[in-house]
Amino acid sequence: MTIDRRQIIKGSAAAVLAGAAATPAPALLDWARAWADEQPFRPEKGAKLRFLRWGKFLDAEEQATNANIDAFTKATGVEVKVDSEWQDDIQTKAAVAANVGSGPDIIWALHTTPHLFPDKLLDVTDVADYIGGKYGGWYPIIEQYGKSGNRWIGIPNIVVGITLNYRISWVKEAGFETFPTDTDGFLKLCQNLNKNGHPAGFSFGKSANDGNTWCHWMLWAFGGKIVDEQNKAAINSPETVRALEYAREVYQVLIPGTTSWNDASNNKAFIAGQISLTNNSISIYGKALQDKMPMAEDIDHAHFPVGPVGRPMEMHLIYPLITFKYTKYPNAAKAFIAFQLERAQYDRLLEGSIGYITQVLKGYENNPVWDRDPKLKAFRDATARAVPVSYAGALGYPSASVLSDFVVVDMFADAVTGQSSPKEAAAKAEQRIQRYYKV
Repeated sequence: MTIDRRQIIKGSAAAVLAGAAATPAPALLDWARAWADEQPFRPEKGAKLRFLRWGKFLDAEEQATNANIDAFTKATGVEVKVDSEWQDDIQTKAAVAANVGSGPDIIWALHTTPHLFPDKLLDVTDVADYIGGKYGGWYPIIEQYGKSGNRWIGIPNIVVGITLNYRISWVKEAGFETFPTDTDGFLKLCQNLNKNGHPAGFSFGKSANDGNTWCHWMLWAFGGKIVDEQNKAAINSPETVRALEYAREVYQVLIPGTTSWNDASNNKAFIAGQISLTNNSISIYGKALQDKMPMAEDIDHAHFPVGPVGRPMEMHLIYPLITFKYTKYPNAAKAFIAFQLERAQYDRLLEGSIGYITQVLKGYENNPVWDRDPKLKAFRDATARAVPVSYAGALGYPSASVLSDFVVVDMFADAVTGQSSPKEAAAKAEQRIQRYYKV
């Protein structure tokens, strides 16, 4: 029997979706073997890869990812050793590997990590062009995070959307039939929730995800920015001061202790029924569904409200795959990255993640997962609504350093706790920013 490998590649995606388990389904293996013969990145003989990823949040995502990796190995012969670390430790591990010139071949990193050491990373422009050309092109935010100049230094393969997670019944008890879409309404909702004994909870601690997304949204919503279009420090502005004053009003009605929260704190508080509203990925809702918790029916999601700036200004989590120049197997690494972004694998990942993962390629926007549960809709648009952390300047080493140093979060924490006045907090943040931008 003659196998038409091109037809397998084109026609097997639907069958692949049926097997979202840790062991790849036969259809996935057939597709992967056909793909291995067609794809342009030929792995080196005897290639072995070490892949460092952040720890799982949902079993379904990990199962889909592991099945994809297993299929890649069976199809190409490239052995892939997977290591997992707590997400907040990934950047440190990546920096060490870059400095010493050894360690994992590929790292599933976060945000601006590749911009901390762009010269240490393999040029993967050919992979980006190959995949982007097949699947409708990249969203602008993905190109911004993936490129250093004209060179792709990493390829973001997923976005984790961070939206507002809330208890439907408690929001209605607070006087809102629908979630408010402006910052004034949002403040009133938080005040009413607190009066009713169901306070909101938002991190002002050094949490890479929830604290950063929450504080950057407030800064941008009121027109504040870290730097201007010429990459000159611009945070010490009336707009920033207004954002800090707004944050102080919100902080007064939050559950106590949020200045010490990490990325797990609000999940625990929400699941325990201690808070009614927070910012998070789909993981809270996903866990409630997974554990068959009655509260799952009472959970919904909303976009961050629009502030005086007049348009959505949201920070979402960008996860780039980066490969170091020191790898002995650059072609195998490129093939691995390309494989993860092909439709058969990517549809599988979107389906298995139930909204935890948002697409990076425009061609995947209409995946049926977004229509199966209306509570997932807010996550579908995360990539299109995202603003780079360097706003309004360019991504690069300075913006990556400002983010990793928690300059914005610290500024908000100083202001809301009264350690500094809003004007003093903005001035202190300006001094820290100027050290990185040196302008």
